[in-house]
Amino acid sequence: MQIWQQHTTEPQDIAVLLFPRFSNHCLANAVEPLRAANEMLMQDQYRWRYVTLDGAPVLSSSGLPVLPDCKLRDHPGGAQLWVMASYDCQALATATTARALTAAARRFGIVAGMDTGAWLMAHAGLLDGHTATIHWDEMAGFAETFGMVEAVTDRYVIDGPRVTCGGAMTAFDLVLAQIRAAHGAALALEVAAFFMHHATPTHRSDVYRHPGTAAVEEAIATMSRTVETPLPIAQIARSLDMSQRALTRLFQDELGAPPVTVYKRLRLAAARRYAQQSRYSIAEIALRCGYANAAAMTRAFVQEYGRAPSTFRRGQ
Repeated sequence: MQIWQQHTTEPQDIAVLLFPRFSNHCLANAVEPLRAANEMLMQDQYRWRYVTLDGAPVLSSSGLPVLPDCKLRDHPGGAQLWVMASYDCQALATATTARALTAAARRFGIVAGMDTGAWLMAHAGLLDGHTATIHWDEMAGFAETFGMVEAVTDRYVIDGPRVTCGGAMTAFDLVLAQIRAAHGAALALEVAAFFMHHATPTHRSDVYRHPGTAAVEEAIATMSRTVETPLPIAQIARSLDMSQRALTRLFQDELGAPPVTVYKRLRLAAARRYAQQSRYSIAEIALRCGYANAAAMTRAFVQEYGRAPSTFRRGQ
């Protein structure tokens, strides 16, 4: 069973190691969920710094320049090292890169290869004896080249201190899974909702890996679309051709909370976004989030977040 909420985790320092022609899309999908999580937690739970092997600026595949904070060797270490390469991974797999990654791995709890970063990790021997994935364009060559690695086509793989994902979209799924493991399903769901990750019932991600995922995903999508006019849980269950009891059991197994609790969180998360990003009155926000009046929403909001919605206004 998933844990719905967790409140005690240590701040995580992350080094994002960028290589020439890295993917902007992959970088954004990895970093933006952390930024959103920090905002929702109202603290800097995640801190990240950009590094390169030589400390020089690096250009993305679309020409975006990034000025790193320091050389990889000068970073003191921390919770995670993200190896972010996209194009030319085989050319980047040099003895210099391997030595740098091997040395850096001793200073980080987790080393994660994103997009084609797994190739560089495997070349350095960091994936020997581990299961890993990579961008699917490189999968065949990866499996043939690195016989000590069990190559699989999963969207992401968490194998102890070695983590890999297959591309830009899967980076989001991976980081969301890490947020869920650290803070519980409630925060992960709120981050996903912020980026409309469950916006349509046809979407299938590997965020949840339990039987019944399809039903839970479709129920969450329905809830996300109906925050203004909440539906009875029984009606949502009927739309999925199951009983309310069966749907509740699936939610408990996958999220650690019943559907009514998840629905409430989605509505209050929407209220918080309105409070932060719009000029709607509190009464208007209440109506847009399915509450009969501002007082009822405010009571629920304070119970959930410990603060009134008005305190989330920009500048307060």
